[in-house]
Amino acid sequence: MRRNYMLVCLLLFFGVTFAQDETIFKGIVIDAKTQNPLENVVISIQNSAITQLTTTEGKFELHAAIKGEQLLLLHSQGYKDLLLKVNSNPDQIVDLGILPLEDNFSDDVPATLITLLDADLSDDNSSTEMTSGLLQSSKDAFLQASAFNWGQARFRVRGLDSENGAMMLNGMIMNKIYDGRPQWSNWGGLNDVLRNQEFSVGAAASNYTFGGILGTQQIATRASTYRKGTRLSFSASNTTYNWRGIGTYASGMNSSGWAYVISAGKRLGNEGYFDGTSFDAESFFISVEKKLSNKHSLNFTGFYTPSSKGKNSANTEEVIQLTNEKYNSYWGFQNGEKRNARVKKVEEPLLMLNHYFRINEKTNLNSSIMYQFGKIGNSTIDYQNANSPDPTYYRKLPSYYTSLYGKDKGEFSGDFTPDYISAEKNKESFLENPQINWEEMYKANQQPILNSDGVITGYQPSQSHYVLYEDRTDDKTFAANSNLNIQITENSTFDGGIVFRNLKSHQFQYLLDLLGGEYFEDIDAFYVGDQAQSDLQNPNRQVKKGDTYGYNYNLLANTIDAFTQFKFNYRKIDFYLGQSYSITNYQRQGLYQNGIYPTSSLGKSQKVNFENFGFKGGFTYKISGKQSVFFSGMHLTRAPSLRNTFANSRLNNSVVDGIENENISSAEGNYVYHSPKIKIRTTAYYTLIKNTTKTSFFYAEGIFDRGASYNNTDAFVSQTLTHLDKKNIGAELSFEYQISSTIKTTLSAAYGNYTYNSNPDVSITNDANAAKGDTQTTFDFGESFLKNYKQPGMPQQAYSVGLEYRDPKYWWLGVNINYLTESYIDVSPIARTARFYKNPISGLVFPEATEDRASVLLKQERFDPISLLNLTGGKSWRLSGKYVGLFVSVNNALDVSYKTGGFEQARNANFRALNQDISSGTPSFGPKYFYGYGRTYFVNLAISL
Repeated sequence: MRRNYMLVCLLLFFGVTFAQDETIFKGIVIDAKTQNPLENVVISIQNSAITQLTTTEGKFELHAAIKGEQLLLLHSQGYKDLLLKVNSNPDQIVDLGILPLEDNFSDDVPATLITLLDADLSDDNSSTEMTSGLLQSSKDAFLQASAFNWGQARFRVRGLDSENGAMMLNGMIMNKIYDGRPQWSNWGGLNDVLRNQEFSVGAAASNYTFGGILGTQQIATRASTYRKGTRLSFSASNTTYNWRGIGTYASGMNSSGWAYVISAGKRLGNEGYFDGTSFDAESFFISVEKKLSNKHSLNFTGFYTPSSKGKNSANTEEVIQLTNEKYNSYWGFQNGEKRNARVKKVEEPLLMLNHYFRINEKTNLNSSIMYQFGKIGNSTIDYQNANSPDPTYYRKLPSYYTSLYGKDKGEFSGDFTPDYISAEKNKESFLENPQINWEEMYKANQQPILNSDGVITGYQPSQSHYVLYEDRTDDKTFAANSNLNIQITENSTFDGGIVFRNLKSHQFQYLLDLLGGEYFEDIDAFYVGDQAQSDLQNPNRQVKKGDTYGYNYNLLANTIDAFTQFKFNYRKIDFYLGQSYSITNYQRQGLYQNGIYPTSSLGKSQKVNFENFGFKGGFTYKISGKQSVFFSGMHLTRAPSLRNTFANSRLNNSVVDGIENENISSAEGNYVYHSPKIKIRTTAYYTLIKNTTKTSFFYAEGIFDRGASYNNTDAFVSQTLTHLDKKNIGAELSFEYQISSTIKTTLSAAYGNYTYNSNPDVSITNDANAAKGDTQTTFDFGESFLKNYKQPGMPQQAYSVGLEYRDPKYWWLGVNINYLTESYIDVSPIARTARFYKNPISGLVFPEATEDRASVLLKQERFDPISLLNLTGGKSWRLSGKYVGLFVSVNNALDVSYKTGGFEQARNANFRALNQDISSGTPSFGPKYFYGYGRTYFVNLAISL
C-alpha cells in the first residue's frame, strides 16, 4: 500500500501544468540612497514558484496566473526585503512604479549565518550543541533573541537538537548522515556569501524539502542573485578568535550570460576566551553561473573552510575552586609556548553543480549533484605503561585522599579513612603544576646516553610511552537531487523532490606525534596475548608518525528521500499538505581483525535497513489584514543515526539490540498580529520523540561481580540506551513596538518543559569478557528510571527585553536584558537502574540505600539562573560613493560567571561508591561543568565598494 502511495506521489511530482490567464506586474527597483537602478533583485510571489530578476536598468516584468490578493517580495543581498500587497486580476498590467530598497549596513551583525562558539567545535555532545546557525536568517524578534542574546547560554529553540532541523544549500540537504546534524565548521568565515536565506519555522511548508520539526533553512549561492560589487570586512573579538578579515567580490550577470562570486577570509586567535584555546581558520568560496538560455542556467559552487581549534575542558567543582572558571586542563607549555593536546581540525571541501530549468512561467525544475570529501580530526594523548598526563587526573587532586584513599573497593564494606596530610601535598603539587607537562612526556620517551663515567650526556629516542594521536573521520559523500515546483492553478502549487546520498566514512586512529620517541606499540596494554592486538593480521606492530593504529573501519550508508507537497492559497485561508518517504541502509566494514573480537571485527557486517514515512499539514486563517492564526502538525518516522546504530563500531560489527526507527510527532498553534507599529507572534507547541538510541563509553567502578571481569568489579564499558522518549511542551512570545520613528522596543519569551518521557532500557557491554572467552559480553541492566527527569544542556525558560534607538543619521544603539533559567545537568542513566542499589559482590541491596538518601544523591542538579546584559551599536557612512559600516557589541557586559551545562560522571557505578564519594564533601568523581563566556566584545568594520 505504501509503495502504491509513493508511485502516485512520484507521478504527481512530474505532473503537467495548465495554461492560465495572466496578470503582469512591472516596476523599477532602485537604491534608496543613490537612486541608482539595482540589477538582479529577486522578485517573487510568496508561496509560489513565480520569480523574476531585474535587468541592468532595474526593471522587471513578472507574469502571474494567480487571482486575488498576493504578497510580492523584493529581495537582494545587502538590502532589506520589501514586501508588497498586490491584487492580481487576469489580463491586467499592474505598474508598481519605482520601488526603493534600503541598504542594511546598520543591521550588520557579528555573523549573518554562523557564530562559531566553543560548543560548535567541541566533542559531539548533544548537551553542548548550539542551534544558533538555524536562526540567523529570520527577522522575528524571538528568533533573533534566541540566536544573538540567548545563544551564548546554549539556548535551543523548543529544546531541540539541530538534527531536528533541515539545513540546505541550493536545495540539497546538508545534515550529516553520521549524526543527523550540520557540521558547523564547514560554514565558518562564509558570512558575506551566505546571506541569501529562506527560513521556515517548525512544521511550516518549505519549497525544498519535507523538513524537520525544528524548521528548514535554505541557503542559495546562485551567482546571478548577488549584489554586484566588492565588500571588505575586518573584525576583532575575544571569544573564539581574535581577528578576522573577509573579502568578497560579485561580478553581476554580464552580457554574455556569465556571473561569478569569489570570497576569501582568515580568522586567527592565539588564545580565545578560555585558556589555551588557539584558533586558526581560512575560508575560500567561489560561485560561477552560466546562463545558457532564458530557460536553462548552470551554477557551480565550491568552498573550502579549513579550521583548527583548541578545545577547553569540562571541570569538577574541586578543580574550579582550585583554579578559576577559565581553567583548561588540555594545554601546557612547550618551549615557552602554549600547546593544546586536544585540537579539532576540519577540512571538508564541497563541490556542487546546480541546473536551473525554468520549464515555463509556472514550472521550475532545479537539479544538483554534490561531492564533499575531507577529514575531521580530534587529537588527544595516548599512553602505555605510564601515568596519566592529565593534570586533573583524580589521583593528582586533593580529593583522592579525602574521598577514595582507604576505600575497600573489593567488598564495598564502606570503610573509609581520609588522609588530610597527603591531600594537602596533592593540592600544593597541583597548584605548582596545573597544566600538561610536555617536557616530562618527551623525557619518558627517550633513554639517557651515558659516558664511560656513567654521566648522562644526552638522550636518544626509544619506545614511546606517550604519543599524540587523532580520532580521524575521513568522509566521502556523493549526493544528487531534483526539486520540482509547479503553479498548478491560480490557488494551488505543487512542490516535490527526491535526493540520493551515499556516504563512505573511514574512521581510524591516526598517530600525529611520537613526542620524541622512536615508535609506539599497536597494542591494548590492558590485555595480554592475542587479545591485546589491534589487528591479528599484523601483530605487534611498531607504528610511527602518519600510521593508522588502534581501530580502523568504514561506515557505509545509502539514503533515498522523496517528498511531495501541495499548497492552497485563498483570500481568507491558506493550507498545505506534505508527505515524505525514505529508505536508509547502514553497514560497517572492519579493516582490522581485533584480538578481542576475532570473528566479528573484520569484513562487512549485515546491512541494517530502515524504511520511513512522514506527513505534515497546516492552515492559516487570515482574520484581517493585520491578524492571522496558523496551525500545523507533523508526524514522521526517522532512521536512527549511523552513529548510534552500532554498539561499539571501533571494535566489532555488532548492531544495537532492539534498535528501531524514531517516531516523532509535533503540533503548534500561532497567533500573529502585524501593524506598522506593533508586531506580535505567540506560539504554543507540543513535541514527542520516541525510541531514540544513545551510546556512550566510560570506566565504571563496582559495576560487575568478580566473575564478570578478571576477578575485578571495575571495567571500561559501553552503555547503550534504547526506547528513550522525549517530550517538549512550551510557548513562545515575540513582540515589537515602534515607539517612535527612532525608538523600538522588543520583548521575547520562551517557556518550556522538556522532559524524558520513558524509562529507557540500559545495556552494558564489557569487552573484557570477550577477551577471556566468555560468550556473554552484553548485560541487560533493565530500565533506567529517567521518566520526568529534565532534558539537560539548555535553559528551558528565557526572557529578553530590548530597547533600540536608530538615528536618522545612520547610527544606532541597542540594549538587551536577558534572564535564562531552568537549566539542568545531564544525569547518569546507570545510577537510575535497580542494579545500582545492589552490592556487586553479594548481589544484595546495600542497607544504607534508603529511599530518602537516594532522593538526595540522585536529585537532578538545577543550575543557577543567568542574567545577561548585552549592548550593541553601529554607524554607517557614505564616502565618495562607498559605504562604510561599523558594528560593535558587548555581550555579558556585567561579566557574570555562569554554567552552561555539565554531566554526572558515571564512574561510581553502585550506590555505596557514590554515597561514600559524595559524603566526603570533596568527591573525586563529582559532576563536570562547562562555563559560558564572561564579558566579550566584537567589533566589525565593513566597506562596500
